[in-house]
Amino acid sequence: MATMTTTAPALRRKRLRERLRTLGFLSPWLVGFTVFFGYPLVATVYFSFMHYNQIKAPTFVGLRNWRYVLEQMPLFGPALWNTLWLVVVMVALRVVFGLGIGLLITRIKSGAGFFRTAFYLPYLAPPVAATVAFVFLLNPGTGPVNDILGKVGIDAPNWFNDPAWAKPSLVLLSLWGIGDLMVIFMAALLDVPKEQYEAAELDGAGAFTKFRYVTWPSITPIVMFAVVTGVVQTMQYYTQALVAGKLASGVSIGPGTVIEPGYPDHSTLTVPQLVYSLGFQNFNTGAACVLSLVLFAIAMAVTTLLMRRRAGLLSADD
Repeated sequence: MATMTTTAPALRRKRLRERLRTLGFLSPWLVGFTVFFGYPLVATVYFSFMHYNQIKAPTFVGLRNWRYVLEQMPLFGPALWNTLWLVVVMVALRVVFGLGIGLLITRIKSGAGFFRTAFYLPYLAPPVAATVAFVFLLNPGTGPVNDILGKVGIDAPNWFNDPAWAKPSLVLLSLWGIGDLMVIFMAALLDVPKEQYEAAELDGAGAFTKFRYVTWPSITPIVMFAVVTGVVQTMQYYTQALVAGKLASGVSIGPGTVIEPGYPDHSTLTVPQLVYSLGFQNFNTGAACVLSLVLFAIAMAVTTLLMRRRAGLLSADD
C-alpha cells in the first residue's frame, strides 16, 4: 500500500514533466500562431463591428459594416466574382500546365536540365518586375507580341486594356511563372516506382492507361497539395493585378497618387485590393475587416471541401 502511495505522485510528476517538455517544443509554433493568426483574427472580428478610421477611438456600430458590405457596396460583387474566377481558372490551368510540363521533362531523353532551368527561371523573377515585363510585352501599341501576331495575320487583342482579356492576361502571367509547380510535380513523378510501369507494360497498358492507373494514384496527394495551396494563394491575389492595372492605365504613379484599382472597368479588381482600398485609402477599417472575414470564410469553405476524401482526388487509403 505504501508503494502505491509513493508511486502515484512520482507518476504524476513524470507526466507533468512530459507535458511541459512537449509544450516547450510546441511553444515556438504556439507563439507564432497566437501572434500572427489568433490575435489578428480576433482583432478583425472585433473591428468588423466598429466604426474606426485609424485616428479616433473605435465606436460600436453593430451590424452596420456588414450590411454596408453585403448589401450596399457596389464593388463587392465584381471583386468577389473576379477573385472566384481567378481561383477556378488560374488554379486549374496552373495545375494542368505544371503537371504537363513535369511529365514532358521527365520523359525526354536529352536536354532535360536545360528545359527544367528554362521553365523554372521565370518563377524566380519578383512579382512586380515580372508583371511590368509582361505588360510591356502585351502592350497593344508598342508590345512585340501584338506585332508578331499582326505579321502572321492574327487580330491581336488589347490584353490588359480590354476588360474581356484582362483576367486571361493575368492567367498567362501566372502560367509563365509555373516553375514552382513544375518542380513539385517532377519530384512526385520521379518518385513513382518504375516496377509498376514495367508491370503495366507487361500487361499491354498504353501511355494513357499507365497514367490513369499507375501515375495518377501515386501523385494525387501532391495534386491535392497544389490545388489547396493554389486556392489559398489566389484568394490573396493582389500584387500582379494591381501593378498590371496601374501600368496598363497609363497613369503616372508618384508620391501621393491614389488610383482606383481594377483597371479596366474593375475587371482586375480582387477582394484583397478592395480590402486595401477601404482600409488604407478610405480609412474604413470596419468594412475592410468585414471583407477580410468574408474572404477568410470562403477560403476555409473551399479548402474544407477540397480536403474531403469524396472530393475525388484522394482515395480512402490516403
